[in-house]
Amino acid sequence: MSEQTSWERAWPAAIALFLALVAGPTAVFGLLVLLGELRPGIALLSWAVCGLVAIGFALLLGRDVAIMTRLVRSLRTAPDSLPSERQLLVPGLDDLGAEAMRLIHAERLLRGRHVASATEDRALVERLPDPLLKLDAEGALLWRNDSAITAFGTETAALLRHPDIRAAFSEARSSGVPVRREIVLAAPVIRDLEVTMIPVGAPVYMLVSDRTRERALEKMRADFVANSSHELRTPLASLIGFIETLRGPAADDVEAQQRFLGIMAEQAARMQRVIGDLLSLSKIEISEHSPPKEMLYLPPLLERIVAGLEPILNAQSARLVVAMPPDLPEIPADADQLTQVFTNLLDNALKYGKSDGEIKLTASAVPDIRFPSGGVVVAVEDDGAGIPREHLPRLTERFYRVDKGRSRAIGGTGLGLAIVKHAVNRHRGRLLIDSEPGKGTIFTVWLPGPSR
Repeated sequence: MSEQTSWERAWPAAIALFLALVAGPTAVFGLLVLLGELRPGIALLSWAVCGLVAIGFALLLGRDVAIMTRLVRSLRTAPDSLPSERQLLVPGLDDLGAEAMRLIHAERLLRGRHVASATEDRALVERLPDPLLKLDAEGALLWRNDSAITAFGTETAALLRHPDIRAAFSEARSSGVPVRREIVLAAPVIRDLEVTMIPVGAPVYMLVSDRTRERALEKMRADFVANSSHELRTPLASLIGFIETLRGPAADDVEAQQRFLGIMAEQAARMQRVIGDLLSLSKIEISEHSPPKEMLYLPPLLERIVAGLEPILNAQSARLVVAMPPDLPEIPADADQLTQVFTNLLDNALKYGKSDGEIKLTASAVPDIRFPSGGVVVAVEDDGAGIPREHLPRLTERFYRVDKGRSRAIGGTGLGLAIVKHAVNRHRGRLLIDSEPGKGTIFTVWLPGPSR
């Protein structure tokens, strides 16, 4: 409050004191003049002296009332800033001013404690490992902590629209007690969530625990046993058969031993590849619900992959044409998983393309109408025999092969494209496969840019 405003509040008290002080002398001096006991000149002079004294006391009182007004107002509005003038001169008011100062200091300490406590509480909530969201009475988002931003990002609106979430919110609002639900999000990847709605007055706090990793570990164990037992049964049977033959009929046949040992080495290598791919796939599936955060510049990674494939290119007399602009934007990505993605795609192009054919690797940030705006599009194209259209929807299934005999003959495990699909899903990207028999196949991967 300004000093002018304080004086505007104080002047009625000052006038009242002035009138109270001059009323008595005015009546006395007037009566004495009327009775002839005092000459008018002396009476006027005496009244003027009394009036000056009354004005002085009135101004003094007005000053102290203005100071007290500012003190009391600062106690309510700004206890951290006090008026520059705090000395009271009217007897009795100085005690009142001192009490106001003590109240202001107490309020300052209390407010400081509240601010510190609120800051600590906010810091604690921000650092919670589980996502926490604050919703208004209509279920709209008011606030979310860092874990919620990291876990859901731009997908928060879709999460809040989930039917089970809306039902839990309504039940918590109507009952006034916490409500817990287990839900499954289907997009962009499957996620198992445990949601607790906690009503606190008008707002409702939504605590989310992601159980996807635990569920994925359980599924991984079951799938690993089922897949490994299925895919390893044949090579294991072959190894056992060859071992029995080497121990028996071929124990002294050196030529047969060399031939059988070569086949056994191939079967063992195949088992090793299957186990390695199963472990890679399981590792990606466990982290699929959590998109990568590290930023990656893609061209150096693609150049390293291409350099590693040069011996195979030379052996097959194949040509690899690379088209990659230098101004590609950085994207959030896991370098190891993208190495697996593009290595698998290029390896497939080499295996199923023409032995002396041409493979194209292109990367671009130019908008593609098939994908959302932003991000990077990488395509791998071969000129092989192509894939019949009826097989395209199932290519990314585990152990699915268009030509089982040829796939096994060239060392395929049937897991490469499944690894590609799950790694792209983890990056919240998209994989498109276009193929026409006799004209080759194009695998196109879109990887999104940073979330806005």
